[in-house]
Amino acid sequence: MSRLNGRGERAGRPGAGPLVIVGDSLLDVDVDGDSNRLCPDAPVPVVESRAERHRPGGAGLAALLAARDGARVVLVTAIGDDPSGRRLESLLGASVEIVRLPLRGTTVRKTRIRARGQTLLRVDTGDGRPEAGHGISAGGSDAGRAVGGAAPKAADRAAQRAAAALRSASAVLVADYGGGVAELHRDVLRGLRVPIVWDPHPRGPLPMPGCALVTPSEAEARGLSGLPSAEPDRVARRLVRDLDVEAVAITLGERGAVLARRGGRLVPIPPPAVSVGTDPCGAGDRFAAAAAAALADGASTEDAVARAVGEATRFVEAGGAAALRLPGSAAEAPASFGPAPFGLASFGPASSGPAPSGPASFDPASFDPGAFDPGASAFEVAAAVRAAGGRLIATGGCFDLLHAGHVSLLRRARSLGDALVVCLNSDDSIRRLKGPSRPLVGERDRVEILRALACVDAVAVFEEDTPSDVIGRLCPDVWVKGGDYTERSMPEAEAVRRVGGEVVILPTVPGHSTTGLIAAAQAAS
Repeated sequence: MSRLNGRGERAGRPGAGPLVIVGDSLLDVDVDGDSNRLCPDAPVPVVESRAERHRPGGAGLAALLAARDGARVVLVTAIGDDPSGRRLESLLGASVEIVRLPLRGTTVRKTRIRARGQTLLRVDTGDGRPEAGHGISAGGSDAGRAVGGAAPKAADRAAQRAAAALRSASAVLVADYGGGVAELHRDVLRGLRVPIVWDPHPRGPLPMPGCALVTPSEAEARGLSGLPSAEPDRVARRLVRDLDVEAVAITLGERGAVLARRGGRLVPIPPPAVSVGTDPCGAGDRFAAAAAAALADGASTEDAVARAVGEATRFVEAGGAAALRLPGSAAEAPASFGPAPFGLASFGPASSGPAPSGPASFDPASFDPGAFDPGASAFEVAAAVRAAGGRLIATGGCFDLLHAGHVSLLRRARSLGDALVVCLNSDDSIRRLKGPSRPLVGERDRVEILRALACVDAVAVFEEDTPSDVIGRLCPDVWVKGGDYTERSMPEAEAVRRVGGEVVILPTVPGHSTTGLIAAAQAAS
């Protein structure tokens, strides 16, 4: 088992070997779209798909996240020779070294159907189980040779490679999703002398005695402990004793985590002071991967858990697994998204009026940030960015008498992502907000001025008092405002949260305002 340092904790071996992640991988798919009506033959929403994104899930996600942190990662997992398996392997191959175990059956695929950032339904397919083979024991004896010296079968060869990878590890993360990979390697894991982090699953085996850290969620911990209504600190202490492990960290979502150590004090780990995101998908994998990487670097258990809480919190704040952008992860969006709602006009970079309701000549598959087809509407630009796995930025306002402060804000907003859409108040909207003497510049001219700026990719004009409806259609990743706003004082903030976006407030340039320009002009006259 893992050797202990002077503080009674398992000591990692910085730089001695890779972080090895053992567990069940799957293909996660997000189908994003809009839903504005019910199905005529059943009381269910109709989702008009506009983009489909693929990413690794389970142990594959944990491995990808650890690799993105700079760790050298070896993933021991079972992947089927089927379309989902080949897709999963292609998404992982550039970042992670894969020891691929044969899979009986098909690769598990989990598809979330989402409308405006909210998950409506998840469909799970795939029934694969790993094929057992004879590996190499921790002591090094070869149990993989067939009787009579015959060449070992594929499952035996894979098991031998997996055992060799585990023996080379500086730390091991068992990312168990109940698919059988963790159980296959229990004997090899039992002989290792490096930190082992076990992220358990209700359908999987109990964590192995002697683990450096076990990382269940609150619900998983209650199920493991048999204490369905106890406080997390009591549950954590019970699990350390019953599982016979060195430490248990129960993840508590936006409340951080609670850590219990064998013979040690209970340590609450609060999250950092950041806004909480709306999609926690993948947060457990982010936590476990960060904790295992920290232990591999030689961190103490408490420091590793604190680091993991911070990384998981920031991960959720940034949008969770749904916000991951991988090369080749996005499928093409549908060509048409239907007509704009009544009262909403959208303008592309070189349009002279409202965009037609049918498809324009814009090709989402040929997306190149900053180089959109002149005939594309704001919504087609948004769809293309999503289909290409890009980051859509949006901002809004009147932009009456465009000045240097406006231009500075727009340039800084555009630098936050791959495309910028400006949501522009219509003339009638401005009159309701600012009085009958405004705007000084009509909406048609304001659109032309804005679309002439290199930092603006498209403009959408809205008739309402707030841009909430147009935000719901655009689904920006980031909504930018300038000035002294807070999210609480911003009426459209809730609309941004509903579509899974984040709000960024940028400081304005002092001495520049439309009101000031009007006052100066009146004084000069």
